[in-house]
Amino acid sequence: MDYTFFIFPLISLILIFVAGVIGIRRILKSHYRINTLRTFANSLNLHYRKAKVHNFEWEYPGFDFLQKGEERYAFNIVSGDLNGRKVKGFDYHYQTNQTDSGSDETTIHFYFSAIIITSSFTMKPLTIRPEALFDKLTAAFGWDDINFESAEFSRKFHVKAEDRRWAYEVLTPMTIEYLLESPQYEVQMNNQHLAVRGKSQFEPSEFEKAFEIGETMLNGIPKFAKS
Repeated sequence: MDYTFFIFPLISLILIFVAGVIGIRRILKSHYRINTLRTFANSLNLHYRKAKVHNFEWEYPGFDFLQKGEERYAFNIVSGDLNGRKVKGFDYHYQTNQTDSGSDETTIHFYFSAIIITSSFTMKPLTIRPEALFDKLTAAFGWDDINFESAEFSRKFHVKAEDRRWAYEVLTPMTIEYLLESPQYEVQMNNQHLAVRGKSQFEPSEFEKAFEIGETMLNGIPKFAKS
């Protein structure tokens, strides 16, 4: 008896079932994230907005991580006033298209979370991010970052600034010690904005920690370094 007639429909049904399960899990995960972020926003008296916001990078032109790829948008936005400062937390999406050897194009989607705090004073461009292997390789060719008295901090973080003196003023020993004890997120300063971002999407508790890191860094900047 030829079972081919039965096998192919069965395989199709299995594939449809698997796709359905994956789709349902994604929907449930999305609803869970929306509800938890809304609850988190309410706990801090902040506003939650689910909708996608395109051209979000125009509001913060100084941050390069908002300029990557195509089809860029922010969503799951938490915003408002927190401890006397304007704040915004959000998920972010962008995509890139890659062509393989067979000329087939594949779209790759990237998601991460970040927070941005608006300061009452202007800051100079400064980036602090976890040290990567590529950084160690470029350092061998003389393209080094800014090093500090703390060997542990210099080993764990890559610091880049147009004004090295200002970087030393901002990263006080107390701030350096705080960053060493905190999750290793990327921190960027530019104009009146400070951003803290992760490599992937934050959980609500990570959003709260990111806000704390941003506030602690702003509060730790000496008065003589504020313009």
